[in-house]
Amino acid sequence: MAYSLDERLVIGVASSALFDLAESDQVFRRDGEEAYRRYQENHLEDPLQPGIAFSFIRRLLSLNDLSDADDPLVEVIVMSRNDPDTGLRVMESIEHHDLPITRAIFMQGRAPFAFIPTLNISLFLSADESTVRSANQQGFPAGRVLPSATVDDDDDDLRIAFDFDGVLADDKSEQVMQESGLPQFHEHEMANAVAAHDPGPLQPFLLKVAKIQAAERDRKLDDPDYRMRLHIALVTARNAPSHKRAIQSLKSWGVMVNDAFFLGGIDKGAVISVLRPHIYFDDQQGHLASTSTSAPSVHVPFGALNERTESWVPDEAAEGDGV
Repeated sequence: MAYSLDERLVIGVASSALFDLAESDQVFRRDGEEAYRRYQENHLEDPLQPGIAFSFIRRLLSLNDLSDADDPLVEVIVMSRNDPDTGLRVMESIEHHDLPITRAIFMQGRAPFAFIPTLNISLFLSADESTVRSANQQGFPAGRVLPSATVDDDDDDLRIAFDFDGVLADDKSEQVMQESGLPQFHEHEMANAVAAHDPGPLQPFLLKVAKIQAAERDRKLDDPDYRMRLHIALVTARNAPSHKRAIQSLKSWGVMVNDAFFLGGIDKGAVISVLRPHIYFDDQQGHLASTSTSAPSVHVPFGALNERTESWVPDEAAEGDGV
């Protein structure tokens, strides 16, 4: 019987998100593909160092101890523009770091995101902006991992934080805000308080994460000494009275977050610096410029606002994914 991905949380991750490819990428950009190929072959036994999304991926995979070994809750698939030969160093590095990742797609010079629906992927992470924008434009749940501070404590917790509009929900209400202003936005949300938002690009990812939350609750019932590890936070610029519709939407989706921050314009970076999530998702680049100084931050380039604005370019450009 074929191995089914249908009921699992499946993450697609580019090697540029999982590992630090700064040095490799510099060789490729400066000297070209053949030099890059020789460089990777000569450094095959030199493990790549963890990248921005490494801690998130490692901690997420550790939650597979909630299920039988042959029926994992989480599956991670490497999706890379490297060819299989140069991708060998990526797989060797995965083995070195004891990551239980066994599946990979290597497509020489081509972005493999077309396989996202085929593999039932709920989230695709890459550091390459053009790849992520192209995936998003085709309706795929993609996020660009930005150059950010890393969070990797000594515990085994996993803290995931989300913005709401344009990430978990669609951006229709955000468009009201941008076009008509804050009073009209609140009026619109109050009038529609009991109407759930349409899903945004990462809502399916949240639903799969919620299943892992349920597995933890079941484990807690069986073992009162079990310590809950997965924590989900909502960090949004909404405030009262527009908070009600966001909460109602989550409830209608069957999702419960552990924490919610309705900030009403307060700098998200200040909250993220204390919350210290292992990954934070937002659709607005201005917020991410602040949050990226203290936690791994991911830009979800979804909605009308991202179509109108220029991309945020940090001080240090994000590395690509080899060839």
